[in-house]
Amino acid sequence: MERTVFTVTDLKQYAYCPRIVFYTYCLPLVRPTTGKMDEGRLAHEEARDRERRRTLRIYGLENARRHFDVWVASDQLGLTGRIDLVLEVAPDSPGSAVAPDLSGSAAAPDSSGIEWIPVDYKQTARRAGPHLRRQLAAYGIMLEETWGGAVRRGFIYSLITRRAEEVLLTAALRREVRETVAAMREMVEQERMPDPPSSRKPCVNCEFRRFCNDVE
Repeated sequence: MERTVFTVTDLKQYAYCPRIVFYTYCLPLVRPTTGKMDEGRLAHEEARDRERRRTLRIYGLENARRHFDVWVASDQLGLTGRIDLVLEVAPDSPGSAVAPDLSGSAAAPDSSGIEWIPVDYKQTARRAGPHLRRQLAAYGIMLEETWGGAVRRGFIYSLITRRAEEVLLTAALRREVRETVAAMREMVEQERMPDPPSSRKPCVNCEFRRFCNDVE
């Protein structure tokens, strides 16, 4: 059996309701396209345009190079994703959290002594919940594998409040990512329909609700 490769968005959907991931991969022809998805893409494009004009003070930085729409992947996890923004911070820049790396080991682009900081845009005014932190950690893991170096932190940027929340990519958070991906893969490869969520709140606006015969 060919190994399933998930997206980082699947991690968020799995936290919302595991059945969304099940339908996406086990019944791929049933997935509808919603207006909410199109609105989200438009909002991200507008945020990218504003980001080009914004100073870096919101991230506590004075100097950094911006990389937009960065595609990353992890062969180890079987995961892919697109990061809205990656900040490239030189080791001697004010606000840098990484000491110079003199080991000489670097991947392309040259990551020796450089701090990579993933930034994820979100349409929410709330503080980052576990699912958003896990998603950001997944970006960090893939960024390390794709570009090399170490990723110690990231930011969740609210498109509503226009504020950035720093998230430390701890060992515990990285472990949650690996455990979640493993659970998703087992579910899909065994084609095992998961139980519905304990709360029916996620079902109200779910595009897959009509496929769940056990949910009123």
